[in-house]
Amino acid sequence: MHAPVVVLGGGPGGYAAAFLAADEGLEVTIVEAEPRLGGTCLIRGCIPSKALLHVAKVISEVEELKSEWGVEYSGEPKIDVDVVRARKDKVIDNLTGGLGGLAKRRNVTVIQARGSFVSSNELKLEGDHESIPEGGKLTFDKCILATGSVPAMPGAFDIGSDRVMDSTGALALKDIPETLLVVGGGYIGLEMGTVYAHLGSKVSVVELGEGLLPGADRDLVKPLAKKVDKMCDGRVFLNTKVGSLAEDGDKVVVTFEGPNKYGTESYDRVLISIGRRPVSQGLGLENTKVEVNERGFVVCDDQQRTADPNILAIGDVAGDPMLAHKATHEGRVAAEVLAGKNVAFDKAAIPAVVFTDPEIAWAGLTEGEAKAAGRKVDVEVYPWAASGRAQALGVTNGLTKWLVDPETHRVLGCGIVGTGAGELIAEAVLAIEMGCEVTDITESVHPHPTLSETLMNAGEVHFGTATEIYKPKRK
Repeated sequence: MHAPVVVLGGGPGGYAAAFLAADEGLEVTIVEAEPRLGGTCLIRGCIPSKALLHVAKVISEVEELKSEWGVEYSGEPKIDVDVVRARKDKVIDNLTGGLGGLAKRRNVTVIQARGSFVSSNELKLEGDHESIPEGGKLTFDKCILATGSVPAMPGAFDIGSDRVMDSTGALALKDIPETLLVVGGGYIGLEMGTVYAHLGSKVSVVELGEGLLPGADRDLVKPLAKKVDKMCDGRVFLNTKVGSLAEDGDKVVVTFEGPNKYGTESYDRVLISIGRRPVSQGLGLENTKVEVNERGFVVCDDQQRTADPNILAIGDVAGDPMLAHKATHEGRVAAEVLAGKNVAFDKAAIPAVVFTDPEIAWAGLTEGEAKAAGRKVDVEVYPWAASGRAQALGVTNGLTKWLVDPETHRVLGCGIVGTGAGELIAEAVLAIEMGCEVTDITESVHPHPTLSETLMNAGEVHFGTATEIYKPKRK
């Protein structure tokens, strides 16, 4: 079997690339090992985690109504984990089914198989699905590599027990353990820790670094860190290493090494969440001209082209940041390149969102990056305590900030912590991509009362004209 264009991997980058290439008139085949399109994001990542986080958020809001607004409910909430799991799985089924239908309508061929490169023009297909052509070989003219990433699991932690979970295992929601240790204070660990805590687990977090969410600006992390510490009843252990894991009956014995936690302790389950690694090994890339760097990422240029003229790469396998929306846009670039268009992936702002409570989002230049580069910027912060909408919602611990070029007054970056930060950051992304000046934001009428006003208000801080706070312009 021969295909003019093959997309190896059916995740958010892969199916986006395939669909756009088909829309451009190309004949496209997707090779995907899973029975359904959607990849990690849809099947065992972004979508199911956000479905479960919605449940956690509602439970949290109900608790706040009881404690702060005088709303009484009879008894404590009862969690039917089977129903929660079924609802989460229904969301996945609806979305994956929709992708399958879109592939058919676009005449995109889908082969369920594990693909590996025999050469720069041929894939070996392994599996037993009827879609695999006779002989298990597929030749192609061009291939878009979109194999994504998998959770990192150090050998020392892989003790052969299902009580030690990665993010995939945690999302399976087999049960609600009485005690859960989250190893890693990054966004995946904190999101899943939030889910389990609100479903009833006693959650602890251990992080090797000095603070949660390494890489994010500290002023954004501070409100979340305070909330996580309360959620975990103070059981957040920073500057602490997990030395070893061992199964002992129905418990996992964990050895801690650090100033804030030392010795051993037992947990019902342990979630290992220390990052992800690209899927670039075992693909036969050594049989092509594709280059892989020391971190396992496929090297490509801003048109997603690799060192092999017949192979492009997108998404997690093509480098940081490992984000689904970045993969989708790279997939579109790759498809348009194959269609003969002169395009490149050149984004001024790729937003990052942590869907905890409160949410954290940022885009463009961060304050930490500016300091590390010795770059002078004006940092304009608007506290949500001054927002009428935030006061009404009881979310006054949030803040919105802009990073502004002091010479041109162009907005270079934005950070938000608070309810709905992931939605609010989109305005900042557009402003940064368009090269807007602060006045473009402050002179755009924002609806009142909303949290979106805080973007305008933070801009007004730059000029010393923010109505609800007194902060004169710098002299």
